[in-house]
Amino acid sequence: MGWSYARGCGGTLTTKVRSMESDSLTAARAAWASADWQAAHDAALAVTVTDPTAVAERSDLLADALWWLGRLDECIGQREAAYQAFDKIGEHRRAGQCAVWLYEHHGMRGHPAIAGGWLQRARRALDDDSDSTEHGALILREAEMAHGHGQLDDAAVLARRALELGRRLGSIDLEAEALQTLGRVVIDQGNPDDGLAYLDEAMLFAIEGRLSSYATGKVYCSLISACEALGDLRRAAEWTDATARWASRHTFAIFPGICRVHRASALVWRGALADAEREAIQACAELIDIHVPNAGAAFAEVGDIRRRLGDLDGAEEAFARAEQLVGTTCAGIALLRLAQGRVDAATAVISRCVNEQTWNRLARARLLPPQTQIAIAAGDLQAAEASVTELEAIAADFDSAALQAAALAARGRLQLATHAHSAACVSLRGALDRWHELDVPYEIATTRTLLGLALRESGDEEAAAASFAAAETLFDHIGARLDARQTRDLTGQPSLPAGLTQREAEVLRLIAAGHTNKQIAADLFLSEKTVSRHLSNIFTKINVTSRSAATAYAFENHLIPTHG
Repeated sequence: MGWSYARGCGGTLTTKVRSMESDSLTAARAAWASADWQAAHDAALAVTVTDPTAVAERSDLLADALWWLGRLDECIGQREAAYQAFDKIGEHRRAGQCAVWLYEHHGMRGHPAIAGGWLQRARRALDDDSDSTEHGALILREAEMAHGHGQLDDAAVLARRALELGRRLGSIDLEAEALQTLGRVVIDQGNPDDGLAYLDEAMLFAIEGRLSSYATGKVYCSLISACEALGDLRRAAEWTDATARWASRHTFAIFPGICRVHRASALVWRGALADAEREAIQACAELIDIHVPNAGAAFAEVGDIRRRLGDLDGAEEAFARAEQLVGTTCAGIALLRLAQGRVDAATAVISRCVNEQTWNRLARARLLPPQTQIAIAAGDLQAAEASVTELEAIAADFDSAALQAAALAARGRLQLATHAHSAACVSLRGALDRWHELDVPYEIATTRTLLGLALRESGDEEAAAASFAAAETLFDHIGARLDARQTRDLTGQPSLPAGLTQREAEVLRLIAAGHTNKQIAADLFLSEKTVSRHLSNIFTKINVTSRSAATAYAFENHLIPTHG
């Protein structure tokens, strides 16, 4: 972030005053150049200037420093003052650059309409000044907007224009930022190898230390996001660790928080759920006042981690906070609704999310496995088949090991639902092999559970028991308590009376032991609402109206373990 600050010169009294006032900002510029943002802020704040150019430069310096210090509202105030001052004295290039930054600042605050207005001002200021790095910054943002709307060809044209301009003007920052933008667009066009090559080229500049702090952070985050989207989990984890070390040197800026979101995602893949939750919670605190969209992503990450941990109430709270910030959440909340037994609500959420992703195939690929699972739970096997078929096509086109594993697991889940047990075993073993290669414990355990079901239905009870035991051990190890308990429910218990499920029988045993709903919720890692729903279902199935009658039923039907 930032650009070179011009100095005045000349012999008249006016130019001498201008030169003296410009020189009074030298200490602030030096601190800015060395990325000492607090010193830059303090030095700029300490000087008094009256010359219009120096006034504009001082506001611009303060805005830069305040951005890096995480004081975004103050930054916006100073940047707007700088824009007005530059515009008033006819410095349209620098006014235009301020407008570009204000577009980004208001986007971070979650104010897209205001951001769009500032981008319009940037266009007016810079459209007639196409041979400048400031114009390059403008067209890069236009490329990003086109990309976000699925206008991939337009986005690629704009990114290539910015790339050519950066190279011609010798601006390494502009060249690197254009390379990362072009790389992301080309990946979404269906050319992941070419796209990653552009990102690798941009990353070289960052590794060599030739980029500004802002450009470095943008390139790092872009590469990690691309790796996550493609399912290149090892590469994403390696760059996440490297980026976290870099971000630790910018403790006041947005990058530590953004890096924590990526790190939490990497920890989830590694099976370190408790550590992932801590990272994501800290990211929420670091981002809430300076980058609303990423704070929303951090809360959604917390929600999904808590869902896996079995903390359904905590997941509900985190997803609600994410929705307050960004307006919508997708796969995580849909799977939470499924875990709560609210299949219709889960179907509505996942259907809306998939329908909203009209062009981004990698984004759709992240939604299709949960859509398959929810469709099967709803008994809509036709919808499940459509989801699996689309996922298989995306996995083939992008040649992603993680997507191929997800596609095989989804196919196996559907084959299990349609009683094609032998075929399910083949698909699930293929998925298991790929998940093992990627070393992602939660997915390994989930696939082992499905494989156990397929083996049991195929008549191989011994192999099924071994698969369930391995899944249960792995779920316990990574802290996925709810999944571990559900897997234990599948370990060959005798049939239950009145159509009770294993979970309902477990609730009934705790009722018979005198536990309250609150105690049962704590014991089983459920919400009290879920326990109440189980209790209602149990009373209906066994035709009783009181806890004492339910207790008597449990004893009469030998549902209470006895010990000699």
